[in-house]
Amino acid sequence: MGQISIILPTYNVEKYIARALESCTNQTFKDIEIIVVDDVGNDKSIDIAKEYASKDNRIKIIHNEENLGTFASRNIGVLNSSSPYIMFLDPDDYLELNACEECINALNKEKNIDLIWFNFLYDKQGIISKDNFLKDKFYTISEYCQLILKQKKNICYWNLCSKLIKKQIYLNALLYLESQNQTKLTMAEDALVFFFIILNCKTVTTGSKNIYYYFQNCKSSINTKDVMIIQKNLIDEQKVIKFLQSFLKNNKNNIDKNIYNLLKKLITDLIINKLHREIKKAKLKFNYIPYKCRKTYNKTIIKYYTFLQFFNQAF
Repeated sequence: MGQISIILPTYNVEKYIARALESCTNQTFKDIEIIVVDDVGNDKSIDIAKEYASKDNRIKIIHNEENLGTFASRNIGVLNSSSPYIMFLDPDDYLELNACEECINALNKEKNIDLIWFNFLYDKQGIISKDNFLKDKFYTISEYCQLILKQKKNICYWNLCSKLIKKQIYLNALLYLESQNQTKLTMAEDALVFFFIILNCKTVTTGSKNIYYYFQNCKSSINTKDVMIIQKNLIDEQKVIKFLQSFLKNNKNNIDKNIYNLLKKLITDLIINKLHREIKKAKLKFNYIPYKCRKTYNKTIIKYYTFLQFFNQAF
């Protein structure tokens, strides 16, 4: 049992997984476990993971019986973890070698921390850039929500990577999602879980250090140009949006004002992201014909502007 479990949901990443596992096994803080969840790909990713596991007994490999997607694979990893804190690592990304040490340092400064959020590093084909808006600070969950609401910069605050999460908080969040647990989500799964993590957190620490390298993979589901995959992503996003809208509407009176406002913002941001994806799909579908793109864009803008007005009135 380590103090931190690093969970890697793994599917067809043979080009990158060695780098990810190297960044885990060479952490300066050694008391960790590394859980690779085999999501039944068709490349050599798990063979590579097995080679590392044969040399490091901190690595555990969990095999799914069928392909379940990132959402379910992460949850399976959490359920098989033995540490009080968890960290997610997408296998095409990688960690700074002192990532876990920085997490432990933050835990030692404050008692009963539910969530730690660090700045990102971005790897775009070897060109590294980084965030710097987070400072070393302790927040109540209401104060943390205010921090995000005040940000003028567009940030992906709901991403579960570059965060350390208390395992029990994550498990509590999953209780809200029992009916969703095996849904094969490929889009908006981070936002779905983050929504309920926020509802269960009481304390949050932010860290100024940059510990997580996000590799901007042009072949990822986010960056894909495959119209069929984009359509599947749109369906997933709509499912998540509808589910969260219903929950928030039914529980409005039981939620702190700042938390409520952040969760409302989260839903609105998901709607905007879905809009951008619909525009991308339209451009690809019509082969970038200017007239058809403009026509589709205008119709989509009108539809979502009307929807957002209705959504804001409903709350």
